[in-house]
Amino acid sequence: MLRPKNKDELLEFSNTNFNKMFELIESFGENEVKNGKIPFEDRDKNIRDILAHLHHWHLMVLKWYKVGMSGEKPDMPASGYTWKTVPELNQVIWEKYQTFSYDDINKLIKNSFLEVQKLINQHTNDELFQKKKYKWTGTTSIGSYLTSGTSSHYDWAMKKLKKYKKAIK
Repeated sequence: MLRPKNKDELLEFSNTNFNKMFELIESFGENEVKNGKIPFEDRDKNIRDILAHLHHWHLMVLKWYKVGMSGEKPDMPASGYTWKTVPELNQVIWEKYQTFSYDDINKLIKNSFLEVQKLINQHTNDELFQKKKYKWTGTTSIGSYLTSGTSSHYDWAMKKLKKYKKAIK
């Protein structure tokens, strides 16, 4: 998958992949979407789990941005976790959303997606993609974090959804 190199591409890739992901979800039967169980060994047991994961990562990116732009250093990826312990963090995220319904998560992810898109839109290309522009992003750019939290993450989700679809046929 291509990584966006500018604001227009970031918006295009994130919107396109988000919409493709939901088109893929809509290609499943309603029972598979709301009650289906992914029949292979994986942390995510159903479509709700995949969407909850993406939603929570949207929230984390938004929090990093808010904290970072206030002049503080955000806990990345989250308080008590390092990039090496992301699998443990992802397990905690998975546990957090086990009582949510698919419909609840569907609403949440669509709202958090819009919040991330709003954040992207309020910045210029240079603000998004100039490396080291903001102290809190270290040697990278805001755009890099936004790409990871959007288009690249949706690509990951589509791969899982395609594997699920293949397994149930």
